[in-house]
Amino acid sequence: MHVANLSLTDFRSYDAVDLGLEPGVTAFVGPNGQGKTNLVEALGYVATQSSHRVANDGPLVRQGAARAIIRSVVVREDRRALIELEINPGKANRARLNRSPVSRPRDVVGLLRTVLFAPEDLAMVKGDPSERRRYLDDLLVARTPRFAGVRADYDRVLKQRGALLRTAAQARRGGRSGRRADNDAAFAAAGAGDPLSTLEVWDAHLARHGAELLAARLELVEALRPLVAASYAALAPNSAPAALEYRGTLSTEAGTDRATLEERLRAALLEVRTSEIERGVTLVGPHRDDLFLGLGELPARGYASHGESWSFALALRLAAYDLLRADGGDPVLILDDVFAELDNQRRGRLAEIVAPAEQVLITAAVAADVPAELVGARFDVTEGSVHRVR
Repeated sequence: MHVANLSLTDFRSYDAVDLGLEPGVTAFVGPNGQGKTNLVEALGYVATQSSHRVANDGPLVRQGAARAIIRSVVVREDRRALIELEINPGKANRARLNRSPVSRPRDVVGLLRTVLFAPEDLAMVKGDPSERRRYLDDLLVARTPRFAGVRADYDRVLKQRGALLRTAAQARRGGRSGRRADNDAAFAAAGAGDPLSTLEVWDAHLARHGAELLAARLELVEALRPLVAASYAALAPNSAPAALEYRGTLSTEAGTDRATLEERLRAALLEVRTSEIERGVTLVGPHRDDLFLGLGELPARGYASHGESWSFALALRLAAYDLLRADGGDPVLILDDVFAELDNQRRGRLAEIVAPAEQVLITAAVAADVPAELVGARFDVTEGSVHRVR
């Protein structure tokens, strides 16, 4: 798999840019703040329909423009696909495949698969659990695009159930001096009906979608564990071994199949219902889980050195690359200003590992940051203009 063309209209700093690309290594070189990362961010957005830099689409649209458009030609096994995404902040995004509209933008997810290395990856090791959950879920979607729907359904149910709990909490706080019946009446008057019966409906939805997501995450972590350990050992051979462990709000001792997890998730929701209504939040489910990263017996977060943390973040990405490649076809590798963050030893090892990939896209502030093993095509990026020089 490789990207043959990238065209942007009103995306980030670019009013218009059109680039022809090819297999092998391509480097985008130029001072910071000139638009290098914007180019590879666009390709990452085509693959995942999210940015590795911001949480919402607003900043992706050039200032003063109403929308942004990304066009990408993806070649896989000699078949070409034109993917077009229209980003409309505050409105529904739109997508076309080979110039024909698709019903939902996520229907084109999976046509381009990328593995993106970026300075932001350090947050997977040092940051909040949400960063590690996102890593797992993005990889799930890359491997099996239908999980974009599972993820969206779970998020939708979680949001609606949360709104219901907040309404219940407000109604109960507002009538704390009255009887329980008065509180329930206030809750019903808010438009939610009987709180217990309504919550039971949303419990069922949350348990169904949550169990599917949780079962997939658990299976994914099992597949990643040896790959992360091997990649970390290659990058940091003198460090303690890397380890992964999925830590959730739900015990998995009784089994990890979807049906068992769904049953246990519903039971867990019942157990914490009183606390949830008091606090107005959903306390159990995949949205509160974490991926434990360990070095030997110690957690990487808080104990790993800066170099070890970087090696662990790179190992997570390399493991994702190995897993996607095992599924069939090399994903496009994107290394966004990564080499400047590494010492010479880690820089050389990473370059040696990624060099055989079908397509590698690199951004760097100076040409010297690109290892000799990864010399190929080069574009200079200056003040928003992109010119091929090699």
